[in-house]
Parts: sequence; C-alpha cells; structure tokens
Amino acid sequence: MSKLAFVFPGQGSQFVGMGKDLYSEFTEASDIFNAADEILGFPISKICFEGPEDDLKQTINTQPALFVTSVACCRILTVKGIKPDIVAGHSIGEYAALVAAGAVRFEDALPLVRKRGELMNKAATERPGTMAAVIGLDASKVREACEAASSVGIVEIANYNSSAQIVISGEVDAVSAASDIMKSAGARKVMPLTVSGAFHSSLMKQASETLAVELMNTPFMNAVIPVIANISADYVCEADDIKSALASQIAGSVRWEETMQKMSSDGITHYVEVGPGKVLTGLLKRAVESAELFNAGDVSGINDVIAKLAF
Repeated sequence: MSKLAFVFPGQGSQFVGMGKDLYSEFTEASDIFNAADEILGFPISKICFEGPEDDLKQTINTQPALFVTSVACCRILTVKGIKPDIVAGHSIGEYAALVAAGAVRFEDALPLVRKRGELMNKAATERPGTMAAVIGLDASKVREACEAASSVGIVEIANYNSSAQIVISGEVDAVSAASDIMKSAGARKVMPLTVSGAFHSSLMKQASETLAVELMNTPFMNAVIPVIANISADYVCEADDIKSALASQIAGSVRWEETMQKMSSDGITHYVEVGPGKVLTGLLKRAVESAELFNAGDVSGINDVIAKLAF
C-alpha cells in the first residue's frame, strides 16, 4: 500500500515569479493569493509574482510569500483529491504543513507567519549573526567544532538537513572560528550563507518568547493529519503541543534528517514537495533511495502529481 507525505519548503526556496502561473490557471490558487493580500493589507502576491528580488528576500516578506504559495499549491492538490498521510515542513514550511494538517486555518496562520518574520528580523538587528552550510562532515564533529568555537561567541547547529549537510548559526566571529575548525577537521566545504541573521540559534531567544505570546492568542486545533515537528522530529497532535513546538522552533535546531527517517520508517513511499523549489526532494533523494519524489510548485508539476497520484 502506497503512503504519501506532503513536505513544505523553507526559506531559500523562494524566487521571483513563484505562484504566478498557478494564479492564472487555478481558482483555488487565485483565491488564496487574493485572500492573503486582503489579510495582510498589502499585495504579497505582487511581491511573489514580480518582486523585486530585494523585497522578496527580506525575511518579513519571504516567510509569508513562501507560506502563501505553498498553501495555494496544497489547496489545489487537496481539491483534486490528493490527500497526504503525513505532513512536515522545513522551518517556515511547518506552518503550511499545519494548515494542511487541519491544525490551524490559513486566515489565522498568515498574520502569525508575518509576525514571525518581523520578530526574527528584529532579533537579527538587535543581535547580529550569520549562518554557514557544512558539507561532508559528521554531525558529532560539527558539534565539537561549535563547542570549541564557543569561547569566541555563540555558535550552534541550526539545521540537521542530511548526513552530508549541516547548517550552523550564531555570532559572526564564532561562526567564522567554527568554520575554520571544521575545514581543518576535514569538511569538504563550508559555505557562508547570505542571510540576515542567526536563525535557529539562541540569538533568536527573544523572538521565540514573543512568538509564544502570539501563538497563545492564535486559535489552533488538534491536527487531523499526523504532522512531524522540526524541534522533535516526532509527531505533534494536540493544539497546545503544536504551539509549544512552534515557539521553540525558531531558536532550536531543525531536525530534518530525522524527520525524513521518521517518514520512511513509518512506511511513506511517495513524497510531494508542495511549494516552490526542489530543495527537500533533493535531500530526500539522497536519504531515502526508494522514495518516489514529486514537485508541486508550478502548473506543470501539479498536473504531473495529479496525473500520477490521483487515485
């Protein structure tokens, strides 16, 4: 028996033009984008479709833009009868996953996503930092490097993306020191990331605490579809547990490698990346060799998914 997961991309998958063809082709998508513009009070759809890129890549815009586009893609698939057995999302993608899981309404989640971006941007301004991707070094050695560089400043593991790719995050000098240590330890590559702050690190602590208050004031329900949380790489179902996981997420590690392993061990055979880009299917391709992978981020991809997965 085939089992299906929807996975929702995180920051970095955005591009100018995303969602534009969906808006023209599917009323489900145009309804979502139009509603988003009204809820936010500014044309997030225009930023998605036309940019400029400098506006789209600002965290306060990137996060709602990705969320809206991913929810639009998901809405098309579900209306066409394609329903997931499990959902998960990478960082901001977790919010779209929770909408898909029936744990929060789109209308309630969107202002929360916008607020999340604002809080993370504020934290990044008040406590500047950066991030770097580490290729080809064991997680234990990355942790050792971060511990060794902690004498310089805060540096922590932000994303466990795969066995071959880990992202570190923290204060600029500490990330630089850890990067040098990892290169000496045999990392194949350490690449500084073009980001506005040290996301998924303790430099986001204030953002996490403030977001917790926002979450308390946002109505959530128990998830109808199982959803795997970034912070635990395990299922969350109860509304209060979901809120707690989301509050912890922005200052904690995204445990994506374990999330992929969890989905695979629980019998998922087919995976659809619901939203722009192919980052998550790229990670899945290396982590779950037998997986059937699909991308549903544009009209062509969505039509392919509908043709092959509509049972």
